[in-house]
Amino acid sequence: MNKATRVGATVGAAAVVLLAGACGSSQQSAGTTTVQPAAAAGDAYGSGGYGSGGGSYGGDTASQAAPAAAGSAAGISTAKDAKLGDILVDGQGRTMYRYDKDTANPPTSNCNDACAQAWPPVPASARNAAKVADPSLLGEVTRADGSKQLTVAGWPMYLYAADSAAGDTNGQGVNQVWWAVQPDGKKAGQAASGSSGSSGSSGGSGGSGGYGSGGSGAGSGSASQWALSSVDDPQLGKILVDGKGMVLYRFTKDVAWPMKIACTGQCTKVWPPAQPLTLQQQEQAARALGIDRKLITNIKRPDGIYQLAINCWPVYNYSKDTKPGQASGQGVGGTWFAVTPQGKLTK
Repeated sequence: MNKATRVGATVGAAAVVLLAGACGSSQQSAGTTTVQPAAAAGDAYGSGGYGSGGGSYGGDTASQAAPAAAGSAAGISTAKDAKLGDILVDGQGRTMYRYDKDTANPPTSNCNDACAQAWPPVPASARNAAKVADPSLLGEVTRADGSKQLTVAGWPMYLYAADSAAGDTNGQGVNQVWWAVQPDGKKAGQAASGSSGSSGSSGGSGGSGGYGSGGSGAGSGSASQWALSSVDDPQLGKILVDGKGMVLYRFTKDVAWPMKIACTGQCTKVWPPAQPLTLQQQEQAARALGIDRKLITNIKRPDGIYQLAINCWPVYNYSKDTKPGQASGQGVGGTWFAVTPQGKLTK
């Protein structure tokens, strides 16, 4: 079966070439491709097909309603965090961060390429309809790729790919260079009070992984948290796990070609998208697993969050797995299954 046949009549040849380049070719080294919600693309399983009414994503009945549509990123506002106090969030309630290796005077972003996959820049347009105490602090900077990025008091603003829901602050303190932002542009949280940041260098956007490869949250984790490995399960054989040893799963209602995401909204509360890996980590993981480097990539979900994918299939953790190697999500709803290092289902 050729690729055009697999894609179907609704997708033209140009789209076939685009997806081939983004997943499974040498161009995949960039680590990203953008996918759409499966329901929005008209799939037969449609809205709520990931478990509405049937529990196929493992949630209880109360959480199985179809997810609400995502809001606009525009409309910056202030939110109250129990530990950090007042912090800035975008129109979807996602925490915004600043990077110590950037500069505020003049405004400069040193987070590019793989760094920007883990820490997506907040577009300058996000200041539209801003509800902040001092709008004069909002500005913009032109990034290396020519796009416009929001600044607050001169500091470029970012989201964090591992924040899967509004109010998450998983990026706070990562590698002691990433911080949630107060309304005046200063770092949020007591842990951030020691320094005001330095100019750093563009090298901070890659190499040693200063943008997040050393951990995923303040005071937690280690470099291994961002790795990828496998374990031998007595029933399932060799299965893929993340750096914490937590089992990774596939959802059979996702689509690998053309890539579409069926687990959105409430589904991701139960099945959090697996954290993306930097290019260096992807290469290290491929060597450790003995698999083709092209099988590992990051995809950009419809909600703007980056997610790890294996052989073009999005992979997830299961919120009810409480310890490394536990595969309690296996077979949930007949649609969730652990995967082999090559991304195949372990049915």
